[in-house]
Amino acid sequence: MSDRYIDFANSFLGQRLVSAVGLASPVRLERWQAGRLRPVEGPLLLGGGPLVGQVNHFASKLTDAVFSYGPEPLVATLWIPGQGPTLKAVVFDASHLLHTDQLKQLREFFQPLLRNLQHSAHLVILGRAPETLSDPFAASAQRALEGFSRSLAKELRNGSTLQLLYVAEGAEDQLEGALRFFLSPKSAFISGQVLRLTPCATHVTDWTRPLAGRKALVTGAARGIGAAIAETLARDGAEVTLLDVPQTKNDLEALAARLGGRSITLDICAQDAAPQLIEQLPDGVDIVVHNAGITRDKTLANMTPEFWDAVLAVNLNAPQVLTKALLDSGTLHDDGRVIVLASISGIAGNRGQTNYAASKAGLIGLAQAWAPLLSERGININAVAPGFIETQMTAHIPFVLREAGRRMSSLGQGGLAQDVAEAVAWLSQPGSGAISGQALRVCGQSLLGA
Repeated sequence: MSDRYIDFANSFLGQRLVSAVGLASPVRLERWQAGRLRPVEGPLLLGGGPLVGQVNHFASKLTDAVFSYGPEPLVATLWIPGQGPTLKAVVFDASHLLHTDQLKQLREFFQPLLRNLQHSAHLVILGRAPETLSDPFAASAQRALEGFSRSLAKELRNGSTLQLLYVAEGAEDQLEGALRFFLSPKSAFISGQVLRLTPCATHVTDWTRPLAGRKALVTGAARGIGAAIAETLARDGAEVTLLDVPQTKNDLEALAARLGGRSITLDICAQDAAPQLIEQLPDGVDIVVHNAGITRDKTLANMTPEFWDAVLAVNLNAPQVLTKALLDSGTLHDDGRVIVLASISGIAGNRGQTNYAASKAGLIGLAQAWAPLLSERGININAVAPGFIETQMTAHIPFVLREAGRRMSSLGQGGLAQDVAEAVAWLSQPGSGAISGQALRVCGQSLLGA
């Protein structure tokens, strides 16, 4: 549904009034559009330590305008504060900052940029995971990057975002895939996140159709976020199978026909759901997206056993049972991808949602526990945790609560189903095996949780 406050705040009269009374003025975020050719449409600035040299090898594939800034510039075209162009994307390698005294380079690099960013600019800081460093001072300096990056992300304006990527030794060749996502509008509603890249043998061979030849299963796919995920996976080349409850059969079949895919109507909580599903996937799958979920909200004092059991059964038990069955039967292929749809409620908690938050936190725990066990087969599993997303469900939230949900993030607005779908599509790519057992929040850097 339309966000009327954003519409007003970006009108001529609204801009003047909002500025006069000091209200927040969220902007319309730039999102990926069909026909776009490059991840970055504008100047890309590189700076910092040795990892940015790796980025420089493929920077010309991201944009046609690459600049360098810092005491030891890596590329010939230098960016001069106040004289160079405004910036659409920035990558700073902080992996060489190994002592407290060196952290001042963060201020020295970023401070001149902050008034020279374009609308919806995307910034990424690179580092080394603190737990991999033997020197306590070095580990401390690298851990400091998290506090810096999360705080700076909250200071950015005009729809800009910032992420921190810890890059393990041997994972440098996975940077292109990560930066193609985080420097592009595909990550429009993601900010202040910290992820770890680890070595991965697989790579994307065609960036225009990164999922070509892959078979994907999406549960809860008839409408809303599930439908958006199916559409985005199909856009990226996947052959999609859509699953939902029998009551959604007409919508499900119509969407599957439009996407050139297949539909399965199935109650995922049924006793025989697993063998039924395996039977309908004779060629197996490469990507499994557990999107199906329900809410039955009540404070714990008023929570009925039926409400509790239904939410845990659909949201947590069914993904566990079905994934194990797909793994044990070999239906989920080696080098596969499993993505579970969690929620920031599972991270920060939410009043009246003890059942829902427990189920979503359980999914994050499932991803963390299963990741090392599946690595031998090249399978990765991750959680995507949406925040406030504009859907039919949130449209029915009372006005005051809906407005609070929209504004309680650094980006000052709700996300779209497309934002969640883009994150799922990226985690489904071959090269995204570099990430496993992690939770990626798609929440505009919500003020709830970390």
